[in-house]
Amino acid sequence: MSYLLSELAERLGLEFLGDDVEITGVNTLDKAGPGELSFLVNPKYAAQLETTGASCILTDRTHAESVDCALISANVYMDLARILHVFARPHGCFKGISELAYIHPDAQVDPSATVYPFAFVGENAKVGEDCVIFSGCYVGEDAILEKGCILYPNAVVMGQCVLRENVILQPGAVIGGDGYGYAQTPAGHMKIPQIGRVELGGNVEIGSNSAIDRAALDVTRVGEGTKIDNLVQVAHNVEIGQHCLIISQVGIAGSTKVGNGVILAGQVGVADNVSIGDNVQVAAQSGIAGNVAEGAKLMGSPAIPVKQYMRAGGVCLPRLPELFKRVKQLERELEQLKAVSGENDG
Repeated sequence: MSYLLSELAERLGLEFLGDDVEITGVNTLDKAGPGELSFLVNPKYAAQLETTGASCILTDRTHAESVDCALISANVYMDLARILHVFARPHGCFKGISELAYIHPDAQVDPSATVYPFAFVGENAKVGEDCVIFSGCYVGEDAILEKGCILYPNAVVMGQCVLRENVILQPGAVIGGDGYGYAQTPAGHMKIPQIGRVELGGNVEIGSNSAIDRAALDVTRVGEGTKIDNLVQVAHNVEIGQHCLIISQVGIAGSTKVGNGVILAGQVGVADNVSIGDNVQVAAQSGIAGNVAEGAKLMGSPAIPVKQYMRAGGVCLPRLPELFKRVKQLERELEQLKAVSGENDG
């Protein structure tokens, strides 16, 4: 797969400078070779422009004059994503509905959908136009997959769950497993049936081996455009807003509400019944135990405002050994003063 630089520029609506070269792929500045396009997103790597073997550089106008051939962008990271879409090879090699898949007689599968061998589509499930269901996937009874959904191998959509248009489930994602609910009894832990469902908004993507539990009674909901990374746990009755970024190993406990545009970095833990406002940003490994106001930027466990954390952690923590020594010295001096005072009293 290759394209003339002029073809890429026209396709993306970008200007290019230099020769109209053939582009066969995309690579980093330090690893790119002839025929490959590279990119400069972070100016700290600008020195590599002198040594890269790339045939063309995607960059902003400021750095375009530093190279022989440039594709000029006002938003390099976004246009890099657009170029990678051009060169990305789609997964899979099968079209149509395999005879080796199990599709319940009462299920509705659009003729344009692709269902791989050994997939399961349950009773009264609805699979919309252009959906792709890979091998090993399970779509439960009464589940709904709207147009353009992709379920990669071994993804699971349990009964009654709803995926709006263009949802992507990466391998091993589980949508609609039982929420974690038990009643304490003299005989032990009695399971509380989880009879709600999960609803994923349009253009949501769920990473590999992430789990979104069905609600106990109502709906666990993920809003439109939200992207959830690998190994994330979303508990029952959680509501996540639109266009959030939930990074790997985040855990969100039951009935918590997360606003729009929220970013939870890796390994953030969120307690149950918490409300997080719009556009909140929480740094990695932070712990959220209470409500968070709109626009807050938090860090630490328990999480506190980033500036406060940096003052405490960045200024105070490095000085703890010194402060410890000073305290010990002051304690010794205090003991000496007490001893002298006792002698004088005597």
